[in-house]
Amino acid sequence: MHRDEVFVFGSNERGAHGAGADRCAVRAHGARYGVGVGRAGQSYAIPNKDHRIQTLPLERIRAYVRDFLAYARRHPATTFRVTRVGCGLAGYKDADIAPLFADAPANCVL
Repeated sequence: MHRDEVFVFGSNERGAHGAGADRCAVRAHGARYGVGVGRAGQSYAIPNKDHRIQTLPLERIRAYVRDFLAYARRHPATTFRVTRVGCGLAGYKDADIAPLFADAPANCVL
């Protein structure tokens, strides 16, 4: 990944990055344990689970996605490579999550 790219992954609010894309984010993209929301290194965490590792309702995820999209708009020179947030261990389907990213800026690669 180039230095002007960011790996965007689904996380939990506690920042316990133990499996799936969040584990990859720690190993390869600078995500940090204990940082469950926002930018760390060349990664950006969007929570889809809470502090107790329970799946968040879509409305809570929507708020985190909205914050991420605002961040992406403020950093137009950065490419954000967005994984299938919420579609792994959280149990949502692409059809549930995709609408949350409907107005993603051009620098977001979904």
